[in-house]
Amino acid sequence: MAKCDQGYPCEVCGGDVEGVTESELYLRFVLGEVPLEKLHLHPECHLRCRPSTAQYIVDANFPPVVCDGPFDKQTLDADFVQREEARVTRGWRRLQAIPTLGLSIPEYPLSVTPEELS
Repeated sequence: MAKCDQGYPCEVCGGDVEGVTESELYLRFVLGEVPLEKLHLHPECHLRCRPSTAQYIVDANFPPVVCDGPFDKQTLDADFVQREEARVTRGWRRLQAIPTLGLSIPEYPLSVTPEELS
């Protein structure tokens, strides 16, 4: 069976990542952290299975995630955390909208805002 027929298992829990809206890999792609030509080389993961990323999503439609350990946002610089929350939440909202936008995969990534560059 072809890989695309098997689904995409989460490298953390082993369950299928059933759609782009729950994909940590596609969130990183939307954020510009994974280039299109390398997308197929990275393992898939549920957003909630990667708390180091998910903790920065701040939206009423996404229950908060706690990241225990040295990457817990509570232990990091407040300005950095604020910028990451804005950036990652913006990416997550885009990810949630993708199924209704009629975009091709190369059109998924957000453009970088001036605030994200500083």
